[in-house]
Amino acid sequence: MPRRGIRPSLTRAGAAALGLTLCGGLLALPAQASVVDDLIGTAADDAAIDLRPLGSYETGMFDESAAEIVAFHPGSQRLFSVNAHVGEVTVLDVADPAAPTKLVAVQTTGVASDDGSTVPAGAVANSVAVRGDGLGVVAVESPTSTDAGWLVFFDAAGDGTALGAVRVGALPDMVTVTPDGARAVVADEGEPNDDYTVDPEGDVAVVDLPAEVAAPAQDAVRLADFHAFEAEGALPEGVRVFAGIDGIDHPVSRNLEPEYVSVSGDSATAYVALQENNAVAVVDLDSAEVTEIWPLGAKDHSLEGQGIDPSDEDGPDGEGAIDIRTVPVKGLYMPDGMDAYTVDGETYLVTANEGDAREFGDYEEPARLKDLGEDGIAPICADHPAADRTDDADLGRLDVSLASGLRADGECYDELYAFGGRSFSIWTTDGEQVFDSGDDFEQITAQVAPEFFNSNNDESSFESRSDNKGPEPESVVVGAVDGRTYAFVGLERVGGIMVYDVTDPAGAAFVQYVNNRDFSVSVEDLVDAGASTADAVAAAGDLGPEGLAFIPAEDSPTGEPVLAVGNEVSGSTTLYAIDGPAPTEAPARGTISDDNAHDGVRGGDYTVSVDLWWGQNATSVRLFEDGELVATRNLVDATPSAQHVDFALSGRTDGTYTYTCELVNAAGVTDCRDHRVKVTDAAPARPKLSHDNSDQDGAYTVSADLWWGTNATAWTLLEDGTEIATGELEAATPSAQHVEVPLEGRAPGRYTYRVVFTNDLGATSSKELTVRVKK
Repeated sequence: MPRRGIRPSLTRAGAAALGLTLCGGLLALPAQASVVDDLIGTAADDAAIDLRPLGSYETGMFDESAAEIVAFHPGSQRLFSVNAHVGEVTVLDVADPAAPTKLVAVQTTGVASDDGSTVPAGAVANSVAVRGDGLGVVAVESPTSTDAGWLVFFDAAGDGTALGAVRVGALPDMVTVTPDGARAVVADEGEPNDDYTVDPEGDVAVVDLPAEVAAPAQDAVRLADFHAFEAEGALPEGVRVFAGIDGIDHPVSRNLEPEYVSVSGDSATAYVALQENNAVAVVDLDSAEVTEIWPLGAKDHSLEGQGIDPSDEDGPDGEGAIDIRTVPVKGLYMPDGMDAYTVDGETYLVTANEGDAREFGDYEEPARLKDLGEDGIAPICADHPAADRTDDADLGRLDVSLASGLRADGECYDELYAFGGRSFSIWTTDGEQVFDSGDDFEQITAQVAPEFFNSNNDESSFESRSDNKGPEPESVVVGAVDGRTYAFVGLERVGGIMVYDVTDPAGAAFVQYVNNRDFSVSVEDLVDAGASTADAVAAAGDLGPEGLAFIPAEDSPTGEPVLAVGNEVSGSTTLYAIDGPAPTEAPARGTISDDNAHDGVRGGDYTVSVDLWWGQNATSVRLFEDGELVATRNLVDATPSAQHVDFALSGRTDGTYTYTCELVNAAGVTDCRDHRVKVTDAAPARPKLSHDNSDQDGAYTVSADLWWGTNATAWTLLEDGTEIATGELEAATPSAQHVEVPLEGRAPGRYTYRVVFTNDLGATSSKELTVRVKK
């Protein structure tokens, strides 16, 4: 597989390798946050697109599910990111995707539902979708997850106020809107409780949506259940139904657990991943009926090109080693994310083959292969090729399923099934697999970041996930760029996005892998060393990509396609540019300008702008002040159109500052010419005092005015050298500021007043004012 642009791997090191230093107990972190300086990745030699991070919104939370599923609304240029931690949807302005900013949050609790219930405190937001006209919908799980959940509706262009809600099934885990906008379709997962004493039915909610931006009525909700598959022989062979509660009604329906929904282009059919069951359900949306279920089967890891690294202790002295090889084990695909696309009138499904074991109450589906035959577990059949390969360095530590592969007589396991395919697959809507990425994901990540191969997502590690699902593909989205169709696959554990050209479903080809993660940062280690959680997680980059949204060029704020990614562990929502091929020429020369003194004031807060008016564009710009790097921004390629970026600078004291910049792309770096900014008015201008004591009695008002110039943020009034009053001011440079201080009870005599106006950059005193009191 041809590659280009492979970056050297990082060493497994501490803070020093990152340029993080401990000085006097304080941790100095790099100014750049979330978009890391050195991306990990590689690309095919003939890659027609280039995926690169533009900017990120950070919640500052770590491992709290603060950014999960994302959805975009073109009309308002807003991106919606599910924050499950606080049960809301964060609304981001992404008109400038290099600097997404939070506008409001859609609150889901306290919303009245049309069935008479109210979404209570403690409810969990799981998923969000937005219709083209701005009707937004959030899937909300009940605080008691086995109870029925809700859909909460909102106006994507509004202030975050909910429009209403309807009740759906238990644990609504994912919601989508059909391409024609007529319906919302919800995967109600129906997982059992932690004690495995309650197991609700899984179902698919089909909700008819109003034509206007409004919440539907409760009678618009129909539940597509699985009752038709309860009869003996009705469930196709290979659909995994196991464990469960003895004697319960509808055991099949309670065992089937919808995870993810994708809808055909004609809006007639929904395809629903039943993850733990390793199957896909087909739902007729007009009738709201499940018409069929087809099993996905298993991947044969004994075939060349389909191997795995099965152990985290396969190196010397029980340490790890990269060892991707064929093994006599099969992998249950068990997809999480799924998307549908059409080629020549035929619908294809793309699945991210994550894997997910069932562990509730006393029931635990996974076991290490070496533990088969121990503690009452059936052994491996003696004639199985893995029967004598139970050492930790071989297959012994690999997690396998106890629910699949047991011989019919229950005596031993004649097949061994691991969890997940460590791949993505493409399927026909008849359940036929036409493509699987094989062992690509492990081979590629091993090449570009060998010292962090199969790392976990909450800490930088080596091989910690080899025995359990490897890189763990979590989500996938399909999008068209310049007449080609691409699949973007998020890897939950090691991180990063895999890009494949899937224009020909049977001949899909690798395009690029990019990982916006700094492996030299482990968040908990930095926090232990004194960093704040927010600073540490920002330095680490993106951890645990969970949800993806493809924004086509015609809808994008940049005019070019964009990929949005919600990262569950780092709590960050990151936008990626999808550019054309990497440039072969360095950027043209940019120019620097500033707006200081445009209002007549040479203050310490101003904007420095960089413009590239014509020629080969840059993909990033670095701004230097007096030779020191002060800011970086990623840019969208629009060659030969102009590029423009503003840097808001503040807190500069009086003096002269010299600015230069570097415009950067894959072909080189181009310097800007020097530009100087002179600051003479950093501190407040001089205020003037006055009084109204015309009758010269002991009650009067002293006023302070700053008529023009740099404003203050605070003031202090002194009487005969003693402070008698203070207050805060609203800065509105260069507009005037005015303060009045009423005084009373002054005895006859002379009083001298002085006011001091201050801001962060200095203090300025007025001239003295004398007030005479005669009576």
